[in-house]
Amino acid sequence: MKLRTLAAAAAFTMLATSAFADGRIAAALDAPVAAKTKVVAGGAVFVCEGAECVSAQAPSRALTAVACKALAKEVGRVAAFGGETKSLDADDLTRCNASAKGGSALASAK
Repeated sequence: MKLRTLAAAAAFTMLATSAFADGRIAAALDAPVAAKTKVVAGGAVFVCEGAECVSAQAPSRALTAVACKALAKEVGRVAAFGGETKSLDADDLTRCNASAKGGSALASAK
């Protein structure tokens, strides 16, 4: 009985890990951050340095315009936001940058 419980727990852990982890997410920033910064957005911890923010182990919910918006609110406009399987499109990036730190999305729209 204990072996079955252990096997079931191990199987659940493997399924939960693959269902909730999307892996690496990177954001390219329009302007570099002044100093190395950590930001939590969409349940992921992003380490921002220079003009890039990276989360090495992010949940799938972190790959959304809402998470991007939370990041942009802390570090400024985001030029690209994506993971191993998906990237935000132009419309999502516009929504992402709507509340960006240091300026409006409309001011630099081309």
